[in-house]
Amino acid sequence: MARICQLTGKRPIKGSIIWRSGKAKKKGGIGQHVTGITKRRFYPNLQRVRALVDGEVRYIRVSAKAIKKGLVVRPPKRNWKPSEE
Repeated sequence: MARICQLTGKRPIKGSIIWRSGKAKKKGGIGQHVTGITKRRFYPNLQRVRALVDGEVRYIRVSAKAIKKGLVVRPPKRNWKPSEE
C-alpha cells in the first residue's frame, strides 16, 4: 500500500540527514562542520478514517492536514439498537 493521501495526493518527499561536528560559534566553539550527508524520506502523516466516498462509507488513508482542513466528509452516526423481544 502506497503512502499517498487519497484526497490531496501528498506523498513521501526526498531530503537528507546532515551530520555536523564541532561546537557552534555562538556557544564558544570554532564553528560546526558537515561530516556526512545521507539521503532520507519524509513521510506524510497519514491516518485511516471512515469517510463518505461516492455515497458509501469506506476507510480511506488521508493526511492529517486534509482532516484539519475539513476535506473529509464523515459518515452519519449509527443509531442501531438491539431488537426488544
